[in-house]
Amino acid sequence: MNKTVIETEFPAVKRTGLMQKVAGFFTELMRRYLPDPFVFAIVLTFLTVILAIVVEQQSFTDVTAAWGKGFWSLLAFTTQMAVILAMGYVLANAPVVDRLMDAIVSRVETPRTAVIVATLVGAVGSYLNWGFGLVIGGIIAKKLALHVRNVHYPLIIAAAYSGFTMYGLGLSATIPMLISTPGHPMEKQMGLITLAETIFSAPMLITAAAVLITLPLLNGMLHPKPGQPVTEIDRALHAAAPAKAEAVDPDASTIASKLNNSRILAVGIGALGMAYVVINFIRGGGVDLNLINFFILFLGILLLGTPNAYLRQLNEGIKTISGIILQFPFYAGIMAIMGASGLVLTISGIFTSISTPETLPFWGLVSSFLINFFAPSGGGHWVIQGPFMMDAANAIGASPAQTAMSVMLGNAWNDLVQPFWILPALALSKLKLKDIMGYTVIMMFWVGIIYIAAVLLWGFLG
Repeated sequence: MNKTVIETEFPAVKRTGLMQKVAGFFTELMRRYLPDPFVFAIVLTFLTVILAIVVEQQSFTDVTAAWGKGFWSLLAFTTQMAVILAMGYVLANAPVVDRLMDAIVSRVETPRTAVIVATLVGAVGSYLNWGFGLVIGGIIAKKLALHVRNVHYPLIIAAAYSGFTMYGLGLSATIPMLISTPGHPMEKQMGLITLAETIFSAPMLITAAAVLITLPLLNGMLHPKPGQPVTEIDRALHAAAPAKAEAVDPDASTIASKLNNSRILAVGIGALGMAYVVINFIRGGGVDLNLINFFILFLGILLLGTPNAYLRQLNEGIKTISGIILQFPFYAGIMAIMGASGLVLTISGIFTSISTPETLPFWGLVSSFLINFFAPSGGGHWVIQGPFMMDAANAIGASPAQTAMSVMLGNAWNDLVQPFWILPALALSKLKLKDIMGYTVIMMFWVGIIYIAAVLLWGFLG
């Protein structure tokens, strides 16, 4: 039976550092009590049903009806999520990107440096685009684990995933992108909030820099010291298959085969796609998930070079999204219960009732963190929490930009321990959720300190 990881032990360990003790505690805790992501979604469904009945005094039939009605309500968004991850996988595996990653990996020699590099690549990738970052972080983590001996495999996968929190501060941050777009659903309530007031504001740029600098260092410190046991990657299972001599294709000379492997067709359709993106911006069009997916699709075709090459990589990428397709409807049902029963208003109301204009972003961050367990989607999350938060901001005179950004940061903060978004990393690494969650809990605490400090200072100092 194949095993994903192998245990490596070294001669006598003199002592265990504090960071390793903390990591060991949370890792063992997760190993004992944390179920797989799909089971987590099922348990969360039952918990939401119980809360709606007990806290909101809703009837079982009304709650069940809301759940069933909402279960398939986000199919379009589910498709967008699946597409961005699958296409992101193709882009991350394009020859030019693969060569760049290999060049980076070849310069890394120590386990701790490998963990730091994996975090940086995942973070920068997620800042540029969350789907690309999720995939490229996992890919380079595997490459580093194969290249560098004695790397603790669960930690480097967790470290690469931890960079995903940067998406909340980056170019694909859902809420800032949405509220800067003319005609967004809450424009009458809050107007347009430019990106210069959110992700490109000085406080958020400083926050992004703080995460980008300190999170890789924290993750490096979590790596077992020399002489302590590590769980290495199983190189036999994960190493690339040896290149095979290409079999002679009896149909290679046919028109069909030539079209399938035509660089002219790939370049032509890729160029047409890029032309549309340029025309969209020239005509004042905005950026949304559809445009991002469009761009990634046609850029991938250009970089892969032929229709056949693109399809081969896409078939591999699809393997990483099965969990997304299965579980997102469950979270859509949970979000429907949260919205219909009033649970979101209750949770947000607890915090906004004690808020001042300066502290509303802080309480928005905390409430968003909690709500994200039930609604792990920036867009869906904003739909159910955003209106209430904006009403509160308008009522007490708090900054709409700060309030909206606090909800975004709460979402990105919680994603570090939200099993749903870890699914692509688990698919790429062949690890279990309990293998890496102990580490992401520690990373969540550190990122939380940074985000809390950022929104409080922003709220009080402006």
